[in-house]
Amino acid sequence: MPRYKLIIEYDGTPYCGWQYQDNGPSVQGALEAAVKAMTGDDVRVNGAGRTDAGVHALGQVAHIDLVKDYKADRVRDALNAHLRPNPIGVLSAEIVPETFDARFSATKRHYIYRIVNHRANLALKVGHAWRVARPLNVDAMQEAAQVLVGKHDFTTFRDTECQAKSPEKTLDALDVTRDGNDVNIITSARSFLHSQVRSMVGSLVWVGHGRWTAEDMRRALEARDRAACGPVAPPDGLYLVRVEY
Repeated sequence: MPRYKLIIEYDGTPYCGWQYQDNGPSVQGALEAAVKAMTGDDVRVNGAGRTDAGVHALGQVAHIDLVKDYKADRVRDALNAHLRPNPIGVLSAEIVPETFDARFSATKRHYIYRIVNHRANLALKVGHAWRVARPLNVDAMQEAAQVLVGKHDFTTFRDTECQAKSPEKTLDALDVTRDGNDVNIITSARSFLHSQVRSMVGSLVWVGHGRWTAEDMRRALEARDRAACGPVAPPDGLYLVRVEY
């Protein structure tokens, strides 16, 4: 039973998230339907990260076990054919050892959050970025972001329904950059808590507006209290960029 590693991109707008749910369509569900259409078998698609409703991916990773031995390129092309018209694309497929696990073998996950910092309404980027009308001080945001880098108890930036066993995570990087009106927040860690990235982004926007300072960010982190968090950024601007193994 060969195991295939898939690299997938998708627009998360029409989905209730990666994970299969009873209350709406999921990316996982669409992929599993495509695998069944290809093979006739019910196959679990195991993803590297459970992105929330409305969150996108440029490089989500998943693995599947198929009964029949197919060429990897055929798996990629057949899945893409059966996925239409879903906004999901299988960028690549390769045969990997059965010890490979898309979720548990991952050593680092990379996300980007995209903000458009201008007053005009979004036209081409609706659903794919967060429009923040007021000017943002990116230097202040970058300074505050460094407070969060390292190993911490991230209870403040953790969704109240998060199922992780521990609120402690090690944030390897959190950087804020500007390119014209585009403000990008790039972050990396082995794993993240539920809504952690969006919670950090919302708090950083408060810093960019002058409502918080880097010291306020530190106090919020050390409070270990969800009530101390700033606003949670909308899912529109969040992308899972890449997973390392």
